[in-house]
Amino acid sequence: MKVAEITVSNTTTVGGNSGMIQQSTVDELQNIGGVIDVAGELSYSESSSSQPSMSQGGSGNPNSGDMTNSILGIEASKLSLAGIDELNGTAFEDNSKEAIIGSQYAMMNNLSIGDNITIHNTEFEITGIYETGSMFADSTIYVPIDTLQNISECDEYSSVLVKTAEDANDTIISDKIKDKFYDLSTLTSDEISSMMTNVTGILNTASLAVSGLAIIVGAIGIINTMVMTVYERTKEIGVLKSIGWKPRRILLMIMGETLVLTILSGIVGSVFGILISEIGVMLLDAGDFSLGYDPQAFILAFGITIFVGLIGGIYPAYKASKLAPTEALRYE
Repeated sequence: MKVAEITVSNTTTVGGNSGMIQQSTVDELQNIGGVIDVAGELSYSESSSSQPSMSQGGSGNPNSGDMTNSILGIEASKLSLAGIDELNGTAFEDNSKEAIIGSQYAMMNNLSIGDNITIHNTEFEITGIYETGSMFADSTIYVPIDTLQNISECDEYSSVLVKTAEDANDTIISDKIKDKFYDLSTLTSDEISSMMTNVTGILNTASLAVSGLAIIVGAIGIINTMVMTVYERTKEIGVLKSIGWKPRRILLMIMGETLVLTILSGIVGSVFGILISEIGVMLLDAGDFSLGYDPQAFILAFGITIFVGLIGGIYPAYKASKLAPTEALRYE
């Protein structure tokens, strides 16, 4: 793959926005040792309420909401530096009013090849749909950079993608760029991967903490329910023991009831979880956005539910099996 290893941006802030990069700077970046290719990108954003504008017979969803569209301008020959290698359809031509869109954006807005979208009051025909595997990247629109520069009246760049040689040290080249251009900042692919790993780690830790808390609360709830059940059925258990029921049989009876209770709880919880999620999507008016359900997640949830239920039922079942028949019969 020819994906860029370094992303260069301007650290200067103008009117609350990041500064731009001039063509002369892009040319100088190309001449730095170890750099084999560069691609200037122009970033543009606007509300989707002004688009999409569909061609006749188009299947676009006009009620896609007021979300902000991320639009990037780049040369057609440099798309591989942005990670776009596989494309359903064809790439746009430079200096044309054509566009390619990510698979996530296409799905969210119900767009397909041949439809038109409006960017800055200019119609672009969709010629291709790409997929990189990244939800963020696949929610973006790419158009010819010269066309975007014309309609936005900006002949500079928001960022520059830098492709380095295979044997080059990206960190050294990154340091060279920052030393030569004091107003530029860089992010290497390794740094981006590290940031994503850290974010993923934080999210996983938070998810485990919430899951752990839910499991503890669930276990306490089951223990409390079963203890109260045993407490209310003390006389019944005494009768069963007096007619010859062994402690082991009492233990299995309570554990069986616990198992049935946890399975029913798992089913009810799953149904309510699906209903709440679907209602949430409907209330958010997310257009054609749909939820996906992984069978493995439900299997894991049921497994945890049953395990927690059995653990929570051990103490009440053991307590019930050890009740003395004479004391249980006298209980009121």
